[in-house]
Amino acid sequence: MMLWTAREAEQATGGRAIGDWSVNGVSIDTRTIEAGDLFVALKAARDGHDFVAQALASGAGAALVSCIPEGVPDTAPLLLVDDVLTGLEALGRAARARTKAKVVAVTGSVGKTSTKEMLRTVLGAQGKVHAAEKSYNNHWGVPLTLARMPQDVDFAVVEIGMNHPGEISPLAQMARPDVAMITIVAPAHLAAFDGIEGIAREKAAIFDGLEPGGSAVINGDLDVSPLLDAAATERANTVIRFGETDINDHRLSSVSIRDTCTVAQGVAGEDPVLFKVMAPGRHFATNAMGVLGVVTALDLDLAMAITALGQWSAGAGRGAREIIDLDAVDPNLSVELIDDAYNSNPASLSASLEVLAAATPKGAGRRVAYLGDMAELGETEIALHQKIAELDAMENIDLVHCVGPLMTSLWQALPADKQGRHCATSDEMAATVAQDMGAADVVLVKGSLSMKMARVVDAIRKMGQSRAKLDG
Repeated sequence: MMLWTAREAEQATGGRAIGDWSVNGVSIDTRTIEAGDLFVALKAARDGHDFVAQALASGAGAALVSCIPEGVPDTAPLLLVDDVLTGLEALGRAARARTKAKVVAVTGSVGKTSTKEMLRTVLGAQGKVHAAEKSYNNHWGVPLTLARMPQDVDFAVVEIGMNHPGEISPLAQMARPDVAMITIVAPAHLAAFDGIEGIAREKAAIFDGLEPGGSAVINGDLDVSPLLDAAATERANTVIRFGETDINDHRLSSVSIRDTCTVAQGVAGEDPVLFKVMAPGRHFATNAMGVLGVVTALDLDLAMAITALGQWSAGAGRGAREIIDLDAVDPNLSVELIDDAYNSNPASLSASLEVLAAATPKGAGRRVAYLGDMAELGETEIALHQKIAELDAMENIDLVHCVGPLMTSLWQALPADKQGRHCATSDEMAATVAQDMGAADVVLVKGSLSMKMARVVDAIRKMGQSRAKLDG
C-alpha cells in the first residue's frame, strides 16, 4: 500500500523532491530496509548520508536527505530538506494530521513497551492498529512511528519515553493523542531529575498533547498520583484512574500469579471483570486494567477487550519464558528461562523478582536470578540496590548472581546462602553460566540495557535446545 508520494512528502516537509516516486514504508536502517521504503538519512553514531547509495541499491524507493551524497546521481529519487530529523518530524505531523485514527499515547517509568503491545492486541480485536514494532519512543522514534502510519488505520499506539526534562511535551504535541496513559512513575533516570516528583512532572507532560475532549488514564496508587491527577484534570475531559485501591475507577480486587499467566479480577467502572494475560506478573495485571481504562475512554467493547487480553504475552527481553532442554532425551533435564534482560530499575526489578518467587521449579530445581546494575539512579543508586535484598520476594529466591559495580551493594546485603557469583561484566558471567545451572532450575536474567545481560541469556540458551516459548 502506498504510504507517501513524492508530492505528498514534499508538501509535508517543505522540501524538494527529485523524481516522481512513491514509497510504502519508512526506514532508518539499511540492515532491515525493505523494497519501496523511504530511507531517512539520520545522523546518529554514523551519518546516514553515507548509506544512501546502499539503501537505494537495496531497493529503497527514495531517500530523505539534506544534501546529495557522494556517489549518488543527481537524478536519484530523493527528498531534499534543510535538516533530516526536522523533515522526519514534519512527515510525522502530516501523517497524524491526515489520519482519522484514534491515537493512544503511553508513557511511564516501567511497562511502556509491554503496555503498547497489550494495546496493539486489544485494539486490534476491534479495528486496524498501527504501532511501532520496537521500543521507538524517543526524539526520532516517535516521528518515525507517526511517519509510518497508514491513512486507513482505526487506532494508533505511540510510546513516548524520556531521559531528561523537557523531552515528553514536544513528542506528545506531535502525537496529539486522544487518550494518554501513564503506567507508573518510579525511580529511573534519577540522575537527570530532582527526585521522583520531577520524574512525575515530566511524565505528566504527556497531557500537553491531548486533543480537545481527550482522556487521561493514570495509575492512582502512586505517591505522586495527586500530581498526575492534577495535571490530567487540567488538560483532559475525562480522567480514568486504575490500580488496586478503592480510589480507582478501574481497580483490581485479586491477582493470582501462575507459572505461565496472571489471572485477575476487579471492576472496570461499574462492570465486574475477570481476565487473564499470558505472562506472570502483578504489574502486567495492573497495566492490563489501565488498558481496559483506555478501552472505556474510547467507548469500545469491554468484553471483546477482555477476550483479546488473554491472547497477549510478553516479548523477548521483557519477561518471555522458555524451556531450555539440557538433554535431548530426558525432558526433566531442563532449565526454565525468564528473559527480562532488556532493562531494569527498582520497580521493574521488584516485579520480576515477584514473578521468579512465584515460579514452581520441578523436583530439586531452584529459583535463581542473574541481576545486572540498574543505571541512571543518581545519588541514591547504592541505597536503591541494597534495598532489593529487603524485598519479600527474596525469601523464595535461592540464589542471586550479580553483575556490575553497583550490584556489589546488593550482593553484600544478601544472606550468605543466597550469594551467588559476582562479576564485573556480563561477558565474565556468561562464560561460566554452565557451572551454575542445575536441572529444573527456574532462572531470571535482568539488568539495565547498558549491562548487556542479553549475553547471559544467550549463554543459557546455548547450553541446550530451546523447546518452545511458553505462553507467557
